[in-house]
Amino acid sequence: MNLTEITERVLAGGFITRDEALSLASYDDLDALCDAADRIRQIKAGDNVDACSIVNARSGLCGEDCRWCAQASRHNTGCKTYNAIDSQEVMKAARENERVGIRRFSLVTSGKRVSEHDLPAFLDMYRCLNAETSLYLCASMGLLSEGQMRELREAGVKRYHCNLETSAEFFPTLCSTHTSEEKKQTIRAARKAGLQVCSGGIIGMGESMAHRIELAFELRELDVDSVPINILEPIKGTPLENQPLISEEEIIRTVAIFRFILPDKTLRFAGGRKRLSHTSMARILRGGMNGVLMGDMLTSIGNGVEEDKELFKECGLKY
Repeated sequence: MNLTEITERVLAGGFITRDEALSLASYDDLDALCDAADRIRQIKAGDNVDACSIVNARSGLCGEDCRWCAQASRHNTGCKTYNAIDSQEVMKAARENERVGIRRFSLVTSGKRVSEHDLPAFLDMYRCLNAETSLYLCASMGLLSEGQMRELREAGVKRYHCNLETSAEFFPTLCSTHTSEEKKQTIRAARKAGLQVCSGGIIGMGESMAHRIELAFELRELDVDSVPINILEPIKGTPLENQPLISEEEIIRTVAIFRFILPDKTLRFAGGRKRLSHTSMARILRGGMNGVLMGDMLTSIGNGVEEDKELFKECGLKY
């Protein structure tokens, strides 16, 4: 396997194969791999960090059985529960995000999907956000129909989020109440409705590197715009509470390989990164990553905004 040859092919508009991507999982020189991935990022995606933030717009009360999730009602996690966030709280969060320079802002709801009964209240929030802020609005509201997606777009939403979470092969070991194909249908519906798509997954749930690579290829086939990469934070009360943590080296290598497979996409540092060392976070940002979810996550504490800004500057990235 010739790293230089693969890098040049990707830079010229060609593609890495599955076998070649798998070979990178055991490539001896991790720094050389990251440097090559960072070169692809610089040329194909640029030096700007794409920053976003989320608000937990509906929490808990979820009937799904996703094994990693604190918000599933069948898991005893002590998660806060409420059906809809107060609209004034949404506006307050949005204005604070706008103040610190975060460009994208999303409402995220628990559950398989937002119902027809509940959707209008969220549409009103988006109309207000669209009228009163300059934020680029995103939504993450489960397995919606194309018609519901169009309603979101008309209310000001530009991008829809629906994580595949892991490869189609591994997904049934983590969730039995919906399928990977349902998620892909949701992504296709968002595209048909004229929305951009954000879709990625969680690493460290017991999957192999081959599963992660297959996830990246599935995302490439769907032509998503943004790929959030979360690191599992085992949550007490969930079936994965005792899942061993994957190493920082494995996280770094995964991000680099994703850049080879998805050369011109936004790879977004998302949940779970707070446990990483400063050195590892810098290596990831200089190893293919060009996006970040800033502030607090759905049910966990994230990195500070000012802390992130300093890290971007150190890594030569523009915010």
